[in-house]
Amino acid sequence: MSHQTLFVFDIETVPDDTTVRNLTGCESVDVAERRAELERYHLEITDGRNAFLRQPFHRVVAISFLTAEIHRDGGRESYVLNELRSGGEADYDEKRLLQGFFQYFERLKPRLVSFNGRTFDLPVLKYRAMRHGISASWLFQAGDKWESYGSRYACDWHCDLLEVLSDYGASSRVRLNEVCATLGLPGKFGPDGSQVQTMWDEGRIKDIRDYCETDVLNTYLVYLRWQLLRGVLGLDDHNRAAADVISLIEAEHESRPHLGGFLAAWGEASGGKYLL
Repeated sequence: MSHQTLFVFDIETVPDDTTVRNLTGCESVDVAERRAELERYHLEITDGRNAFLRQPFHRVVAISFLTAEIHRDGGRESYVLNELRSGGEADYDEKRLLQGFFQYFERLKPRLVSFNGRTFDLPVLKYRAMRHGISASWLFQAGDKWESYGSRYACDWHCDLLEVLSDYGASSRVRLNEVCATLGLPGKFGPDGSQVQTMWDEGRIKDIRDYCETDVLNTYLVYLRWQLLRGVLGLDDHNRAAADVISLIEAEHESRPHLGGFLAAWGEASGGKYLL
């Protein structure tokens, strides 16, 4: 299948502390105590090595994405940026957020691009969809045994940059922020993932979405470099795609200040050299 659209995505989550009663029998009504019990449980099952919650125990609070048209010329591709935004409405509702994501995904039938999406983002989205009784048939029924969203090595269906950049674990797996630092891209320049829970507790959903959108931009810019390395993008097409990002930011930074912050951080990280 020749996908017509790139769909670069990222999610942000907080602990689903409502599961702890069924999991450990904790009857506390205090959110902090329930979260602490979830961490205690994960430390216990990992012999004290890791308190990070596994995928079923996360609640999705933001889904941000970028879409771009894929144009082909022989074996080469070029991309035209369409939009960068976050799903959901002003009033947060996880079920509606997930329904919107999967409906949009099934309408576009895109090539997915993520950073650690195969290990974390998509599994979380699947568990939460099951929690809310949401169907995502295209994710499972499209393609075949070798070429599909579920095929680990089918990077034209889902390119998880964490996977491909490490040659699927043959070399060290690195963080998105570390990759960006080496490429002269912004990476983390404001909040980071450790602050999402605090922002959520303070009701700052817009700030979470803004942060998530900057991660999507970083992921897209890393993807452009990866496609250039592979020879799928030529240098001119890479630069045009990167220039599209700059144009989007310049058009929208007044109403979306986090984008202006991203461009300023990009300039600082690259020494003012945005294009190659």
